[in-house]
Amino acid sequence: MFYSFFNTLIKGYLKYRKGRIQNMYNAPHDMQNEVFHALLSKLKTTEYGKKHQANLIRNPDDFKNIIPITDYESLFPYINRMMEGETDILWPGKVQWFAKSSGTTNDKSKYIPISEDNLFDNHVAASWDAMAVLYSNRPDARIFDGKNLIMGGSLKQWNKDVTVGDVSAILLHRMPSVGRPFYTPDFETALLSDWEEKIEKMATQCIKEDVVMFAGVPTWTIVLFKKILEITGKNNIREVWPNVKTYFHGGVGFDPYVEQFKTFLPGEDIEYYEVYNASEGYFAVQDRLHEKGMLLLLDNAIYYEFIPISSMNDKNPSTLSLEEVQEGEDYCILISTSSGLWRYKPGDVVRFVSVAPYRVMVSGRTKHFINVFGEEVMVHNTDQALKETCDICGGIVSDYTVAPIFMQDKNKGGHEWLIEFEKMPENPSLFEKELDIRLRLVNSDYDAKRHKDIALQSLKLSIAPEHTFQNWLKSKGRIGGQSKIPRLSNNRKYLDELIDFIAQNK
Repeated sequence: MFYSFFNTLIKGYLKYRKGRIQNMYNAPHDMQNEVFHALLSKLKTTEYGKKHQANLIRNPDDFKNIIPITDYESLFPYINRMMEGETDILWPGKVQWFAKSSGTTNDKSKYIPISEDNLFDNHVAASWDAMAVLYSNRPDARIFDGKNLIMGGSLKQWNKDVTVGDVSAILLHRMPSVGRPFYTPDFETALLSDWEEKIEKMATQCIKEDVVMFAGVPTWTIVLFKKILEITGKNNIREVWPNVKTYFHGGVGFDPYVEQFKTFLPGEDIEYYEVYNASEGYFAVQDRLHEKGMLLLLDNAIYYEFIPISSMNDKNPSTLSLEEVQEGEDYCILISTSSGLWRYKPGDVVRFVSVAPYRVMVSGRTKHFINVFGEEVMVHNTDQALKETCDICGGIVSDYTVAPIFMQDKNKGGHEWLIEFEKMPENPSLFEKELDIRLRLVNSDYDAKRHKDIALQSLKLSIAPEHTFQNWLKSKGRIGGQSKIPRLSNNRKYLDELIDFIAQNK
Protein backbone atom coordinates (compact mmCIF):
# COMPACT_ATOMS: atom_id res chain seq x y z
CA MET A 1 0.00 0.00 0.00
CA PHE A 2 2.82 2.41 0.95
CA TYR A 3 4.63 1.78 -2.33
CA SER A 4 1.51 2.28 -4.48
CA PHE A 5 0.63 5.50 -2.64
CA PHE A 6 4.15 6.85 -3.03
CA ASN A 7 4.22 5.93 -6.70
CA THR A 8 1.04 7.98 -7.21
CA LEU A 9 2.59 10.98 -5.46
CA ILE A 10 5.75 10.71 -7.54
CA LYS A 11 3.77 10.55 -10.78
CA GLY A 12 2.15 13.89 -9.88
CA TYR A 13 5.53 15.48 -9.16
CA LEU A 14 7.02 14.14 -12.39
CA LYS A 15 4.19 15.63 -14.45
CA TYR A 16 5.27 19.01 -13.09
CA ARG A 17 8.91 18.20 -13.76
CA LYS A 18 8.15 17.26 -17.34
CA GLY A 19 7.57 20.98 -17.90
CA ARG A 20 11.28 21.55 -17.35
CA ILE A 21 12.04 18.98 -20.02
CA GLN A 22 9.65 20.75 -22.38
CA ASN A 23 11.54 24.01 -21.83
CA MET A 24 14.71 22.24 -22.94
CA TYR A 25 12.93 21.65 -26.23
CA ASN A 26 11.42 25.13 -26.52
CA ALA A 27 13.88 27.55 -24.89
CA PRO A 28 17.32 25.92 -24.72
CA HIS A 29 19.37 29.10 -25.16
CA ASP A 30 17.45 30.97 -22.48
CA MET A 31 18.14 28.12 -20.11
CA GLN A 32 21.86 28.10 -20.86
CA ASN A 33 22.03 31.88 -20.48
CA GLU A 34 20.52 31.63 -17.00
CA VAL A 35 22.93 28.85 -16.06
CA PHE A 36 25.87 30.90 -17.36
CA HIS A 37 25.07 33.95 -15.22
CA ALA A 38 24.32 31.85 -12.13
CA LEU A 39 27.69 30.12 -12.41
CA LEU A 40 29.49 33.38 -13.19
CA SER A 41 28.21 34.94 -9.97
CA LYS A 42 29.82 32.07 -8.04
CA LEU A 43 33.08 32.16 -10.01
CA LYS A 44 33.62 35.81 -9.08
CA THR A 45 33.76 34.93 -5.36
CA THR A 46 36.46 32.25 -5.72
CA GLU A 47 40.23 32.44 -5.68
CA TYR A 48 40.29 31.08 -9.23
CA GLY A 49 37.87 33.71 -10.43
CA LYS A 50 39.76 36.54 -8.77
CA LYS A 51 43.05 35.31 -10.23
CA HIS A 52 41.57 35.42 -13.74
CA GLN A 53 39.67 38.69 -13.21
CA ALA A 54 36.25 37.16 -13.56
CA ASN A 55 34.79 40.48 -12.38
CA LEU A 56 35.45 41.76 -15.93
CA ILE A 57 33.21 39.12 -17.51
CA ARG A 58 29.84 40.34 -18.73
CA ASN A 59 28.88 37.76 -21.35
CA PRO A 60 29.93 34.42 -22.85
CA ASP A 61 32.40 36.09 -25.25
CA ASP A 62 34.20 37.70 -22.30
CA PHE A 63 34.17 34.31 -20.59
CA LYS A 64 35.92 32.70 -23.58
CA ASN A 65 38.53 35.43 -23.74
CA ILE A 66 39.32 35.63 -20.02
CA ILE A 67 38.97 32.12 -18.58
CA PRO A 68 41.41 29.53 -20.02
CA ILE A 69 40.43 26.08 -21.24
CA THR A 70 41.41 23.53 -18.60
CA ASP A 71 41.86 19.82 -18.05
CA TYR A 72 42.37 17.79 -14.89
CA GLU A 73 46.13 18.30 -14.83
CA SER A 74 45.81 22.09 -14.93
CA LEU A 75 43.14 22.16 -12.20
CA PHE A 76 44.78 19.52 -10.00
CA PRO A 77 46.75 21.97 -7.80
CA TYR A 78 43.47 23.73 -6.93
CA ILE A 79 41.59 20.46 -6.38
CA ASN A 80 44.38 19.18 -4.16
CA ARG A 81 44.08 22.26 -1.96
CA MET A 82 40.33 21.79 -1.77
CA MET A 83 40.88 18.21 -0.59
CA GLU A 84 43.14 19.56 2.12
CA GLY A 85 40.27 21.65 3.42
CA GLU A 86 40.87 25.09 1.88
CA THR A 87 37.76 27.11 1.06
CA ASP A 88 36.63 29.30 -1.85
CA ILE A 89 39.20 27.86 -4.25
CA LEU A 90 37.29 26.76 -7.36
CA TRP A 91 33.82 26.96 -5.81
CA PRO A 92 32.50 28.99 -2.87
CA GLY A 93 32.85 27.36 0.54
CA LYS A 94 34.37 24.03 1.51
CA VAL A 95 33.86 20.95 -0.65
CA GLN A 96 33.71 17.72 1.37
CA TRP A 97 32.91 15.14 -1.32
CA PHE A 98 35.09 14.10 -4.25
CA ALA A 99 34.20 11.58 -6.95
CA LYS A 100 37.06 9.20 -7.64
CA SER A 101 37.06 8.66 -11.37
CA SER A 102 39.07 5.57 -12.31
CA GLY A 103 37.78 5.78 -15.86
CA THR A 104 39.99 3.43 -17.84
CA THR A 105 43.12 1.70 -16.63
CA ASN A 106 45.22 4.83 -16.21
CA ASP A 107 47.55 4.61 -13.22
CA LYS A 108 46.33 7.83 -11.60
CA SER A 109 42.78 8.34 -10.44
CA LYS A 110 41.07 11.69 -10.79
CA TYR A 111 39.28 13.32 -7.87
CA ILE A 112 36.40 15.45 -9.07
CA PRO A 113 34.90 17.91 -6.55
CA ILE A 114 31.21 17.34 -5.79
CA SER A 115 29.87 20.45 -4.08
CA GLU A 116 26.45 20.50 -2.44
CA ASP A 117 25.22 22.63 -5.36
CA ASN A 118 26.60 20.14 -7.88
CA LEU A 119 25.16 17.15 -6.04
CA PHE A 120 21.60 18.47 -5.89
CA ASP A 121 21.37 20.90 -8.83
CA ASN A 122 23.01 18.50 -11.26
CA HIS A 123 23.25 14.84 -10.28
CA VAL A 124 20.03 14.61 -8.27
CA ALA A 125 18.12 16.98 -10.56
CA ALA A 126 19.14 15.00 -13.64
CA SER A 127 18.08 11.75 -11.97
CA TRP A 128 14.60 13.24 -11.52
CA ASP A 129 14.67 14.41 -15.14
CA ALA A 130 15.37 10.84 -16.22
CA MET A 131 12.38 9.65 -14.19
CA ALA A 132 10.22 12.39 -15.74
CA VAL A 133 11.19 11.17 -19.21
CA LEU A 134 10.39 7.59 -18.28
CA TYR A 135 6.94 8.38 -16.85
CA SER A 136 6.17 10.61 -19.82
CA ASN A 137 6.93 7.73 -22.19
CA ARG A 138 5.14 5.19 -20.02
CA PRO A 139 2.49 6.79 -17.77
CA ASP A 140 1.63 3.42 -16.20
CA ALA A 141 5.23 2.93 -14.96
CA ARG A 142 5.51 1.69 -11.38
CA ILE A 143 9.14 2.49 -10.64
CA PHE A 144 8.21 3.49 -7.07
CA ASP A 145 5.80 0.62 -6.63
CA GLY A 146 8.66 -1.88 -6.44
CA LYS A 147 12.41 -1.97 -5.95
CA ASN A 148 15.15 -0.30 -8.00
CA LEU A 149 18.57 -1.89 -8.26
CA ILE A 150 21.57 0.40 -8.60
CA MET A 151 25.10 -0.87 -9.25
CA GLY A 152 26.90 1.56 -6.96
CA GLY A 153 30.56 2.01 -6.09
CA SER A 154 32.26 2.50 -2.73
CA LEU A 155 33.47 5.28 -0.43
CA LYS A 156 36.46 5.90 1.78
CA GLN A 157 37.51 8.64 4.16
CA TRP A 158 40.31 10.79 2.70
CA ASN A 159 40.77 12.83 5.87
CA LYS A 160 38.51 13.90 8.72
CA ASP A 161 36.60 16.32 6.49
CA VAL A 162 36.74 14.75 3.03
CA THR A 163 35.14 11.58 1.62
CA VAL A 164 36.03 10.14 -1.78
CA GLY A 165 34.38 7.46 -3.90
CA ASP A 166 32.41 6.72 -7.04
CA VAL A 167 29.78 9.34 -7.79
CA SER A 168 27.13 6.59 -7.64
CA ALA A 169 28.24 5.77 -4.09
CA ILE A 170 28.07 9.44 -3.06
CA LEU A 171 24.52 9.66 -4.38
CA LEU A 172 23.49 6.50 -2.54
CA HIS A 173 25.11 7.61 0.71
CA ARG A 174 23.48 11.04 0.54
CA MET A 175 20.04 9.69 -0.40
CA PRO A 176 17.35 10.85 2.07
CA SER A 177 15.92 8.14 4.33
CA VAL A 178 12.52 8.42 2.65
CA GLY A 179 14.02 7.16 -0.61
CA ARG A 180 15.90 4.15 0.73
CA PRO A 181 12.96 1.68 0.93
CA PHE A 182 12.70 1.82 -2.87
CA TYR A 183 16.22 0.57 -3.51
CA THR A 184 18.01 -2.74 -3.29
CA PRO A 185 20.39 -4.07 -2.04
CA ASP A 186 20.78 -2.61 1.45
CA PHE A 187 23.16 0.32 1.48
CA GLU A 188 25.88 -1.49 3.41
CA THR A 189 26.09 -4.04 0.61
CA ALA A 190 25.72 -1.44 -2.14
CA LEU A 191 28.76 0.45 -0.84
CA LEU A 192 31.10 -2.52 -0.36
CA SER A 193 34.52 -1.98 -1.91
CA ASP A 194 35.18 -5.67 -2.66
CA TRP A 195 33.31 -6.21 -5.93
CA GLU A 196 33.33 -10.01 -5.77
CA GLU A 197 31.82 -9.95 -2.29
CA LYS A 198 29.41 -7.22 -3.40
CA ILE A 199 28.18 -9.20 -6.43
CA GLU A 200 27.61 -12.29 -4.30
CA LYS A 201 25.68 -10.41 -1.61
CA MET A 202 23.73 -8.32 -4.11
CA ALA A 203 22.59 -11.43 -5.96
CA THR A 204 21.54 -13.17 -2.74
CA GLN A 205 19.51 -10.16 -1.56
CA CYS A 206 18.02 -8.98 -4.82
CA ILE A 207 16.49 -12.31 -5.88
CA LYS A 208 14.04 -11.88 -3.00
CA GLU A 209 12.84 -8.48 -4.18
CA ASP A 210 10.33 -7.26 -6.76
CA VAL A 211 12.84 -5.39 -8.91
CA VAL A 212 11.15 -3.21 -11.55
CA MET A 213 14.09 -1.04 -12.69
CA PHE A 214 17.87 -1.36 -12.64
CA ALA A 215 20.81 0.80 -13.65
CA GLY A 216 24.52 0.33 -14.14
CA VAL A 217 27.41 -0.23 -16.54
CA PRO A 218 26.51 -3.16 -18.86
CA THR A 219 29.63 -5.22 -18.12
CA TRP A 220 29.04 -5.38 -14.37
CA THR A 221 25.29 -5.77 -14.75
CA ILE A 222 25.98 -8.91 -16.80
CA VAL A 223 28.27 -10.26 -14.07
CA LEU A 224 25.45 -9.76 -11.55
CA PHE A 225 22.90 -11.41 -13.84
CA LYS A 226 25.10 -14.49 -14.26
CA LYS A 227 25.50 -14.81 -10.50
CA ILE A 228 21.72 -14.49 -10.01
CA LEU A 229 21.01 -17.23 -12.55
CA GLU A 230 23.70 -19.42 -10.98
CA ILE A 231 22.07 -19.07 -7.55
CA THR A 232 18.47 -19.45 -8.67
CA GLY A 233 18.85 -21.97 -11.48
CA LYS A 234 16.46 -19.88 -13.59
CA ASN A 235 16.76 -19.54 -17.34
CA ASN A 236 16.62 -15.75 -17.51
CA ILE A 237 16.27 -12.71 -15.29
CA ARG A 238 12.57 -12.21 -16.03
CA GLU A 239 11.88 -15.50 -14.31
CA VAL A 240 13.46 -13.93 -11.22
CA TRP A 241 11.99 -10.43 -11.62
CA PRO A 242 8.78 -10.77 -13.66
CA ASN A 243 7.92 -7.07 -13.31
CA VAL A 244 11.24 -5.60 -14.45
CA LYS A 245 10.85 -3.40 -17.52
CA THR A 246 13.45 -0.62 -17.40
CA TYR A 247 17.23 -0.44 -17.65
CA PHE A 248 19.28 2.79 -17.51
CA HIS A 249 22.75 2.19 -18.90
CA GLY A 250 25.84 4.27 -19.60
CA GLY A 251 29.60 4.32 -19.32
CA VAL A 252 30.27 2.30 -22.48
CA GLY A 253 28.50 1.86 -25.80
CA PHE A 254 25.55 -0.51 -25.51
CA ASP A 255 25.51 -1.91 -29.06
CA PRO A 256 27.93 -4.81 -28.37
CA TYR A 257 25.75 -5.96 -25.44
CA VAL A 258 22.31 -5.86 -27.06
CA GLU A 259 22.13 -9.58 -27.84
CA GLN A 260 23.30 -10.57 -24.36
CA PHE A 261 20.60 -8.47 -22.75
CA LYS A 262 17.97 -9.98 -25.02
CA THR A 263 18.85 -13.41 -23.66
CA PHE A 264 18.80 -12.21 -20.06
CA LEU A 265 15.63 -10.15 -20.55
CA PRO A 266 13.45 -11.76 -23.24
CA GLY A 267 10.34 -9.93 -24.41
CA GLU A 268 9.47 -6.81 -26.37
CA ASP A 269 8.41 -4.70 -23.39
CA ILE A 270 11.88 -4.06 -21.92
CA GLU A 271 12.84 -0.39 -22.20
CA TYR A 272 16.49 0.59 -22.49
CA TYR A 273 17.45 4.19 -21.70
CA GLU A 274 20.97 5.48 -22.32
CA VAL A 275 22.27 8.13 -19.93
CA TYR A 276 25.35 10.31 -20.18
CA ASN A 277 26.37 10.42 -16.55
CA ALA A 278 29.97 10.99 -15.48
CA SER A 279 31.80 12.02 -12.33
CA GLU A 280 32.01 15.55 -13.75
CA GLY A 281 28.25 15.78 -14.27
CA TYR A 282 25.02 14.22 -15.45
CA PHE A 283 24.79 15.62 -18.97
CA ALA A 284 22.04 13.91 -20.95
CA VAL A 285 19.32 11.26 -21.00
CA GLN A 286 17.69 9.40 -23.87
CA ASP A 287 14.19 10.84 -24.17
CA ARG A 288 12.93 8.85 -27.16
CA LEU A 289 12.93 5.07 -27.10
CA HIS A 290 14.36 3.14 -30.04
CA GLU A 291 16.15 6.23 -31.40
CA LYS A 292 19.79 7.19 -31.06
CA GLY A 293 20.56 10.35 -29.15
CA MET A 294 20.24 11.73 -25.63
CA LEU A 295 18.58 15.01 -24.72
CA LEU A 296 21.19 17.47 -23.45
CA LEU A 297 20.07 18.63 -19.99
CA LEU A 298 20.41 22.41 -20.18
CA ASP A 299 19.03 23.59 -16.84
CA ASN A 300 21.14 21.48 -14.49
CA ALA A 301 23.97 23.80 -13.41
CA ILE A 302 26.31 23.06 -16.32
CA TYR A 303 27.26 25.55 -19.03
CA TYR A 304 28.36 23.95 -22.30
CA GLU A 305 30.84 24.90 -24.98
CA PHE A 306 32.14 22.78 -27.84
CA ILE A 307 35.49 22.46 -29.60
CA PRO A 308 35.30 21.37 -33.28
CA ILE A 309 37.03 18.03 -33.67
CA SER A 310 39.39 19.57 -36.25
CA SER A 311 40.66 22.00 -33.59
CA MET A 312 40.77 19.52 -30.72
CA ASN A 313 44.57 19.40 -30.50
CA ASP A 314 45.20 23.12 -31.10
CA LYS A 315 47.00 24.97 -28.33
CA ASN A 316 44.26 27.60 -28.11
CA PRO A 317 41.26 26.08 -29.89
CA SER A 318 38.25 28.14 -30.83
CA THR A 319 35.03 27.12 -29.11
CA LEU A 320 31.39 27.21 -30.11
CA SER A 321 28.35 27.95 -28.00
CA LEU A 322 25.30 25.73 -28.12
CA GLU A 323 23.52 27.77 -30.81
CA GLU A 324 26.56 27.45 -33.12
CA VAL A 325 26.82 23.65 -33.25
CA GLN A 326 25.66 21.72 -36.30
CA GLU A 327 23.79 18.47 -36.63
CA GLY A 328 25.94 15.49 -37.58
CA GLU A 329 29.20 17.09 -36.44
CA ASP A 330 31.60 15.81 -33.75
CA TYR A 331 32.82 18.09 -30.96
CA CYS A 332 35.01 17.85 -27.91
CA ILE A 333 32.70 18.82 -25.06
CA LEU A 334 33.74 21.65 -22.72
CA ILE A 335 31.93 22.22 -19.42
CA SER A 336 31.72 24.74 -16.60
CA THR A 337 30.03 23.26 -13.55
CA SER A 338 28.64 24.00 -10.11
CA SER A 339 31.62 22.26 -8.53
CA GLY A 340 34.27 24.56 -9.98
CA LEU A 341 35.32 22.86 -13.19
CA TRP A 342 35.77 25.95 -15.36
CA ARG A 343 35.93 25.48 -19.14
CA TYR A 344 36.96 21.92 -18.41
CA LYS A 345 37.60 19.13 -20.92
CA PRO A 346 36.25 15.84 -19.51
CA GLY A 347 37.68 14.07 -22.57
CA ASP A 348 34.49 13.09 -24.40
CA VAL A 349 33.65 13.59 -28.05
CA VAL A 350 29.94 14.05 -28.78
CA ARG A 351 27.98 14.11 -32.01
CA PHE A 352 24.77 16.12 -32.34
CA VAL A 353 22.11 13.86 -33.81
CA SER A 354 19.65 16.78 -33.72
CA VAL A 355 19.71 20.47 -32.80
CA ALA A 356 15.98 21.04 -32.32
CA PRO A 357 16.02 19.86 -29.60
CA TYR A 358 19.68 19.31 -28.79
CA ARG A 359 20.37 15.59 -28.68
CA VAL A 360 23.84 14.05 -28.54
CA MET A 361 25.53 10.69 -28.68
CA VAL A 362 28.96 9.99 -27.23
CA SER A 363 31.02 9.22 -30.31
CA GLY A 364 34.37 8.68 -28.60
CA ARG A 365 37.02 9.90 -26.22
CA THR A 366 39.65 12.47 -27.04
CA LYS A 367 42.34 9.97 -26.06
CA HIS A 368 40.62 6.79 -27.22
CA PHE A 369 40.58 6.51 -30.99
CA ILE A 370 42.77 5.08 -33.75
CA ASN A 371 44.26 7.49 -36.24
CA VAL A 372 47.71 6.06 -36.85
CA PHE A 373 47.14 5.88 -40.60
CA GLY A 374 44.64 8.73 -41.04
CA GLU A 375 41.65 6.41 -40.63
CA GLU A 376 40.02 8.39 -37.75
CA VAL A 377 38.18 5.41 -36.25
CA MET A 378 36.01 6.31 -33.23
CA VAL A 379 34.28 4.12 -30.68
CA HIS A 380 30.82 4.57 -32.19
CA ASN A 381 32.25 3.18 -35.47
CA THR A 382 33.61 0.03 -33.86
CA ASP A 383 30.52 -0.51 -31.68
CA GLN A 384 28.25 -0.26 -34.72
CA ALA A 385 30.43 -2.47 -36.93
CA LEU A 386 30.64 -5.08 -34.20
CA LYS A 387 26.89 -5.15 -33.63
CA GLU A 388 26.16 -5.50 -37.34
CA THR A 389 28.71 -8.30 -37.65
CA CYS A 390 27.16 -10.18 -34.73
CA ASP A 391 23.74 -9.81 -36.36
CA ILE A 392 25.08 -11.33 -39.59
CA CYS A 393 27.48 -13.99 -38.30
CA GLY A 394 26.13 -14.80 -34.87
CA GLY A 395 28.18 -14.51 -31.73
CA ILE A 396 27.71 -12.45 -28.59
CA VAL A 397 30.49 -10.11 -27.40
CA SER A 398 31.52 -9.71 -23.76
CA ASP A 399 34.24 -7.10 -24.25
CA TYR A 400 36.80 -5.92 -26.77
CA THR A 401 39.72 -3.61 -27.42
CA VAL A 402 41.40 -2.53 -30.66
CA ALA A 403 44.96 -1.35 -31.34
CA PRO A 404 47.07 -0.62 -34.43
CA ILE A 405 49.40 -3.04 -36.15
CA PHE A 406 52.32 -0.80 -37.06
CA MET A 407 54.06 -0.92 -40.42
CA GLN A 408 57.32 -2.85 -40.15
CA ASP A 409 59.76 -3.68 -42.93
CA LYS A 410 57.57 -4.48 -45.93
CA ASN A 411 54.46 -5.30 -43.89
CA LYS A 412 51.43 -3.04 -44.15
CA GLY A 413 49.73 -1.57 -41.13
CA GLY A 414 46.32 -2.55 -39.83
CA HIS A 415 44.12 -3.04 -36.78
CA GLU A 416 44.11 -5.91 -34.32
CA TRP A 417 40.88 -6.64 -32.46
CA LEU A 418 40.99 -8.63 -29.23
CA ILE A 419 37.44 -9.83 -28.55
CA GLU A 420 36.11 -11.87 -25.65
CA PHE A 421 32.94 -13.67 -26.71
CA GLU A 422 30.05 -14.68 -24.51
CA LYS A 423 28.99 -16.91 -27.42
CA MET A 424 31.50 -17.74 -30.13
CA PRO A 425 30.48 -17.16 -33.75
CA GLU A 426 30.19 -20.39 -35.73
CA ASN A 427 32.84 -19.23 -38.21
CA PRO A 428 35.45 -16.88 -36.68
CA SER A 429 37.20 -16.41 -40.04
CA LEU A 430 33.96 -15.22 -41.65
CA PHE A 431 33.34 -12.99 -38.62
CA GLU A 432 36.78 -11.41 -39.09
CA LYS A 433 36.14 -10.70 -42.79
CA GLU A 434 32.64 -9.37 -42.18
CA LEU A 435 33.83 -7.11 -39.35
CA ASP A 436 36.32 -5.49 -41.71
CA ILE A 437 33.56 -4.98 -44.29
CA ARG A 438 31.20 -3.45 -41.71
CA LEU A 439 33.89 -1.08 -40.44
CA ARG A 440 34.58 0.06 -44.00
CA LEU A 441 30.87 0.75 -44.46
CA VAL A 442 30.52 2.88 -41.32
CA ASN A 443 33.82 4.81 -41.66
CA SER A 444 34.76 6.26 -45.04
CA ASP A 445 38.28 7.19 -43.89
CA TYR A 446 39.00 3.60 -42.90
CA ASP A 447 37.49 2.43 -46.19
CA ALA A 448 39.76 4.77 -48.16
CA LYS A 449 42.87 3.47 -46.37
CA ARG A 450 41.73 -0.10 -46.98
CA HIS A 451 41.15 0.45 -50.73
CA LYS A 452 42.99 -2.35 -52.55
CA ASP A 453 45.02 -2.91 -49.35
CA ILE A 454 47.25 -0.01 -50.40
CA ALA A 455 47.70 1.51 -46.94
CA LEU A 456 45.98 -0.91 -44.54
CA GLN A 457 45.58 -4.65 -44.59
CA SER A 458 42.36 -6.32 -43.45
CA LEU A 459 41.89 -6.29 -39.70
CA LYS A 460 43.14 -9.19 -37.59
CA LEU A 461 40.83 -10.88 -35.07
CA SER A 462 42.32 -12.35 -31.88
CA ILE A 463 40.00 -14.17 -29.49
CA ALA A 464 40.40 -13.80 -25.72
CA PRO A 465 39.51 -16.67 -23.36
CA GLU A 466 36.47 -16.28 -21.10
CA HIS A 467 36.87 -13.76 -18.23
CA THR A 468 40.13 -12.33 -19.65
CA PHE A 469 39.12 -8.68 -19.37
CA GLN A 470 37.67 -9.02 -15.88
CA ASN A 471 40.65 -11.03 -14.59
CA TRP A 472 43.17 -8.61 -16.11
CA LEU A 473 41.46 -5.66 -14.42
CA LYS A 474 41.45 -7.61 -11.18
CA SER A 475 45.19 -8.25 -11.51
CA LYS A 476 45.63 -4.48 -11.81
CA GLY A 477 43.52 -3.78 -8.72
CA ARG A 478 40.98 -2.04 -10.98
CA ILE A 479 37.98 -4.28 -10.54
CA GLY A 480 34.75 -2.32 -10.14
CA GLY A 481 32.06 -0.39 -11.95
CA GLN A 482 34.21 2.64 -12.79
CA SER A 483 37.06 0.61 -14.29
CA LYS A 484 37.15 -0.34 -17.94
CA ILE A 485 39.67 -1.05 -20.66
CA PRO A 486 39.78 1.46 -23.53
CA ARG A 487 37.91 0.25 -26.58
CA LEU A 488 40.43 1.96 -28.87
CA SER A 489 44.02 3.02 -28.44
CA ASN A 490 46.54 4.70 -30.73
CA ASN A 491 49.25 2.44 -29.32
CA ARG A 492 49.53 -1.22 -28.31
CA LYS A 493 50.06 -0.77 -24.56
CA TYR A 494 46.81 -2.37 -23.39
CA LEU A 495 46.54 -4.94 -26.16
CA ASP A 496 50.08 -6.23 -25.70
CA GLU A 497 49.62 -6.41 -21.92
CA LEU A 498 46.42 -8.38 -22.41
CA ILE A 499 48.07 -10.76 -24.88
CA ASP A 500 50.94 -11.32 -22.41
CA PHE A 501 48.39 -11.87 -19.63
CA ILE A 502 46.60 -14.50 -21.72
CA ALA A 503 49.89 -16.29 -22.46
CA GLN A 504 50.90 -16.32 -18.77
CA ASN A 505 47.54 -17.69 -17.64
CA LYS A 506 46.97 -20.47 -20.15
